[in-house]
Amino acid sequence: MDTQLQNPNQPQPPNRSETPTPRRRRTRTVIAVSVVAALLAGTVSLGAWYRSTDRAAAAASASAPLQDRMQSLVDAGYPAALASAIGPDGEAIDVAAGIGDLATDEPAPVDGEVRIASNTKMFVSTVVLQLVQEGKVALDAPIDTYLPGLITGDGIDGTRISVRQLLQHTAGLPEYADQIAADAFAAQERYISPRDMLDVALAKPAVFAPGERWEYSNTNYLLLGLLVEAVTDRALPQQIDERIVKPLDLEHTYFPAPGERELRGEHPHGYHAKTVGDLLDITALDSSFAWSAGAMVSTPHELNVFMQALLDGELLDEESLAEMQTTVPAGDELWPEASYGLGLQRYPLSCGGAAWGHGGDIPGTQTRNAVGPDGTAVTIAVTSLPWAVVSPDDHERLMEQYRIVVDALDATLCE
Repeated sequence: MDTQLQNPNQPQPPNRSETPTPRRRRTRTVIAVSVVAALLAGTVSLGAWYRSTDRAAAAASASAPLQDRMQSLVDAGYPAALASAIGPDGEAIDVAAGIGDLATDEPAPVDGEVRIASNTKMFVSTVVLQLVQEGKVALDAPIDTYLPGLITGDGIDGTRISVRQLLQHTAGLPEYADQIAADAFAAQERYISPRDMLDVALAKPAVFAPGERWEYSNTNYLLLGLLVEAVTDRALPQQIDERIVKPLDLEHTYFPAPGERELRGEHPHGYHAKTVGDLLDITALDSSFAWSAGAMVSTPHELNVFMQALLDGELLDEESLAEMQTTVPAGDELWPEASYGLGLQRYPLSCGGAAWGHGGDIPGTQTRNAVGPDGTAVTIAVTSLPWAVVSPDDHERLMEQYRIVVDALDATLCE
């Protein structure tokens, strides 16, 4: 869940040549464990030993640049940094740097669970587009078709806002999260329902007329979550689990249950601050304020698996994926040439071509992630937001604190 700097403009078709090419389902290779186990059993021949050690050395050499980048993020002030890279052949590198628990000095766990914030939007968009494929939703139908009479307000009319515009952030709806989550610690233990959050948004006037331009608003995905539930007569978390999580065998990717505050698996702690630099543990968090806009949990590795499957066409057919990758300009200070599709962002890379992903911010975690032109997926998560370690009054330094994470993602995808 996050807010972003916005640029208006008109839709542009995706560059299909930049779409990652399909690959086999990725598998995780853990070289060091297999070598040690074989040695203990006394079954490794001299030739096999050389091959195994060479392979392990190659893996260590390949992971070193990513490990160094994560250490540089810790050196810049983030408590911990986790990263995963999965190549087009399925080979994976997972690393971690820094302290996972400042109270105990325990190191950050490799591939620990983190709150993935607005990456949740990719999951919600995927479910909506699956419903389009099934003929249950029409992209250009008004949202009032599925949520009759619900979306009304000052300049707000649900009969004039399409499902596509919600997915693409061109609906002109006001933001709810800037009010609900303005005080992260006040929201930490408070449950709030989607309908109550919608009331907060609809009490404000429309930001612009539907389709006029692009501007990021978490309210759009709040409505899309309600749409999914209205159309399927099932809870949104169940739909995500049955349509995405289970088919992909994701063991640490989930939508927290109502009132669930603790992360279920091994994880680094997340930190936020009332006073810059005075980090307070905000790991236990009622993420209801983020709901369909940003409540989900995953690991860097599993988020990569999801993104690769999405862009491989394992979750959507070719037509739906093309719709998802039809974008409008959505650049900001970090990525001026970025654009936004239907729950999916396109980022130009410094080495040429473009990557597709999303990213997200929630108190305690910042995540940046994408799949490059060759199909390599990279996710980086740090365990605080920039303004917890850098003064928000120092705009340039704050942007630099964001930029170093984006640059690490770009460098890894370009490597």
